[in-house]
Amino acid sequence: MSLTLKPLPAFTDNYIWLLHDDAHAVVVDPGATEPVTAYLDAQALQLAAVLITHHHADHIGGLSALLHSHGGPDTLVAGPADERIHALTTVVGEADRLHIEALQLDFAVLEVPGHTRSHIAFHNDRWLFAGDTLFSVGCGRLFEGSAGQMQYSLDKLTALPGQLLLCCAHEYTADNCRFACSVEPDNAALQQRCEQVQVLRSKSQPTLPVSLAAEITYNPFLRTREPAVARAAARHAGLSPAQASELSAAQVMAIVRSWKDQY
Repeated sequence: MSLTLKPLPAFTDNYIWLLHDDAHAVVVDPGATEPVTAYLDAQALQLAAVLITHHHADHIGGLSALLHSHGGPDTLVAGPADERIHALTTVVGEADRLHIEALQLDFAVLEVPGHTRSHIAFHNDRWLFAGDTLFSVGCGRLFEGSAGQMQYSLDKLTALPGQLLLCCAHEYTADNCRFACSVEPDNAALQQRCEQVQVLRSKSQPTLPVSLAAEITYNPFLRTREPAVARAAARHAGLSPAQASELSAAQVMAIVRSWKDQY
């Protein structure tokens, strides 16, 4: 079955992801209603399913209105167990599998706390919908979780097949590139990604999706076990070079995430 993947811009830098064939659509994290309903109407698509990664308003704010205007009795709404998310028809968690009959699509679910306590990700053999856990060249802020949780979550994601296309929820890549260059200024793969991003954004084109394998070569939050990243974290924290090798991945994560928050 031929499927189209569409990032719908919303607010200032969000993407609402939409997968569809000629008749049915799956929507991921509808923070706003209008971009989704406009696209569904223009393409004459039925809403088969909605996938929710976490409870933040820019991910669920348009859900109720979307279901009211385009939902039906068979519309699947899947998300994590969290009292802050309403209208779910299916609660999913670690190792659950989700089948969307209308498009013959199957997704596996991973629990990836850190950004929020109940954050989940959906993936199949082509796409990874990571919400705000993993961005291109970045990761989410630690609003409800710890650096250790984020490290554990990102380790889960990096263990997935490298050919998966990362579909994250924000166009943060250019800003993330500037920060990453402070961490690993000599990373050739990072320099190449930054140049690519500059070209894409100059044309107002999305920098996403991007392969997970590529991200592992330049995303500092996926490289916390790399000596160069550990040394940069140690320098930023005022530690000696010798102490850099003693830092755990979670400790490097904590330093680099705090560094990014203040960047």
